[in-house]
Amino acid sequence: MPVDNNLYPPYQYLPGWFFLALGVVILAVVAILIVARLTRPLIEPPQGPPVPATDPATLTAQAYGALRAEYFGRLDQIESEYRAGTLQPHDVHARLSGLVRAYVNEYSGLEAPVLTFTELSRRGVPPVLLDALGRYYYPSQFDPHTMVDPLAGIAIARQVVTTWT
Repeated sequence: MPVDNNLYPPYQYLPGWFFLALGVVILAVVAILIVARLTRPLIEPPQGPPVPATDPATLTAQAYGALRAEYFGRLDQIESEYRAGTLQPHDVHARLSGLVRAYVNEYSGLEAPVLTFTELSRRGVPPVLLDALGRYYYPSQFDPHTMVDPLAGIAIARQVVTTWT
């Protein structure tokens, strides 16, 4: 079979195709700019007055104070539900256990809601939390024959919230 040794130049496009492609690209860019301009607000919202510089310690104290107030409100709600007779002592202690653990978690970042009593004691948490869990909440939750006064459990929960640092 004979081989053709002639070289053929690449196919040359007419200049009109180049200008057509350039026009499409320009139209696409213009369309994007128009859409971007129409979707942005015409007038920028006014900036508020500058926030005065506040001492970070003051902000932290305010945040901790607000957190304590929130948890005191939750404790008051549990106490009022117990006094109204809608919560049984077992349920009061279960809610208190979860509440003080959640408070410790929010206040200090310690994963108290998922740690066991032993893990908490190994982490060196303040004795008031261990006392609340060991003397009030766990016996009432895990031993149906043990009766622990729910009001004493609420009082120790308030002590945890007050003294936790």
